[in-house]
Amino acid sequence: MRSYRDLCGIARALDVIGERWALLVVRELLFGPKRFADLHRGLPGMSQNVLTQRLRELEESGVLARRRALPPATGLVYELTEHGRDLEPVLLALGRWGSPLPPGPDSATELSPDALVTALLTTFQPHLVTGVNGTVQVRLPGDAFVLTVHNESLNVTRGDTAADAVLAGGVRAIQDLVFDNRPLDDAIRSGDVHIDGDTALLTRVLAAFNDHRTS
Repeated sequence: MRSYRDLCGIARALDVIGERWALLVVRELLFGPKRFADLHRGLPGMSQNVLTQRLRELEESGVLARRRALPPATGLVYELTEHGRDLEPVLLALGRWGSPLPPGPDSATELSPDALVTALLTTFQPHLVTGVNGTVQVRLPGDAFVLTVHNESLNVTRGDTAADAVLAGGVRAIQDLVFDNRPLDDAIRSGDVHIDGDTALLTRVLAAFNDHRTS
């Protein structure tokens, strides 16, 4: 691992997380442990060799740890340590800083599930949910997250648990709804998404995100 050889705390942090892909690996672990294959699926532009190297470096630096998956699952999983979880506000601040920037010419057109949910956290506009309290389950193929809105704050957890409203669909479809202003009725009519529960709550929550993209 290269070093800036600078005593500044920012430089020392970059010695640990400044390599390409390192922070995106952390992003993919914000909502819970993952196997190697799941991490690679969320970072398709990253080679397996580079992922192996970054995981090793982040483990050696105490940012993440390996352990056996809890039964009935098998195999090894990677998860953030307490030290690694301290990076969450840093990542969210970077996301807020980066949201107004236009995507690069070669950027992927679809977010990973974890990147989608992280984007919800970084683009959440508290003043747009004044008086709104409730839960929305975002059900993706093979994954699910619950958004809890309470007192103008947003909390996200991974899991297929009961919620006041359910929004089910592919990542791209939900991405279009949230960030590209696709009308909910249009997405429902086309079959791209399905909803259940409190539609009024879902509509208010969906309107609370704005990624401020300039193009």
